[in-house]
Amino acid sequence: MISILRRGLLVILAALPLMAGAAAQSPKEVIQGTTNQLLADLKANKEQYKANPSAFYDALNANLGPVVDADGISKSIMTVKYSRKATPEQMQRFQENFKRSLMQFYGNALLEYNNQGITVGNAKLDGDDRASVDMTVKGNNGAVYPVSYTMTKLGGEWKVRNVIVNGINIGKLFRDQFADAMNRNGNDLDKTINGWAGEVAKAKETADDAVEKQAQ
Repeated sequence: MISILRRGLLVILAALPLMAGAAAQSPKEVIQGTTNQLLADLKANKEQYKANPSAFYDALNANLGPVVDADGISKSIMTVKYSRKATPEQMQRFQENFKRSLMQFYGNALLEYNNQGITVGNAKLDGDDRASVDMTVKGNNGAVYPVSYTMTKLGGEWKVRNVIVNGINIGKLFRDQFADAMNRNGNDLDKTINGWAGEVAKAKETADDAVEKQAQ
């Protein structure tokens, strides 16, 4: 059975890809447009994606970069303590591992989405280059899950920097997990980067437990 968090985290995937050219769009339009286009694509190709999940993960990953501030997210997860010591090659490898692991762990949740209902709220601006956009997602069980996107404006385009699902700050969750992994790996950055998929799994379990406790 899909956990509560996975029902919520499908929105990370649902609201991101497929709208790269968003220079003239507001934060809400970026989120609303990407959601609509991805769900339309999913509806048209769902059976194909179910038969070949790897093709679905590849499609998500290929379209993720233009809409997400992958560099900012990666540096935030590593924190200055570790990112300033990382080579460009290590940063690139971490970004790729991070995106691929999310596709693999949460892609199946999106494949099980049956158009229960997604509502995008108005953007809340915080200066000229930061904003947040709220969203609610109705799960298969009828429960409604709140989601909030933190967005940043880079080169005239709004990009996603972080997401909070049902009160759980995903960026902070992964940041804590990265620091813990570095401690366990003796500050070996390559070892932590190469094993990041396993760390995402651990972080997901931690978040699942937290959400389930909140629901009790």
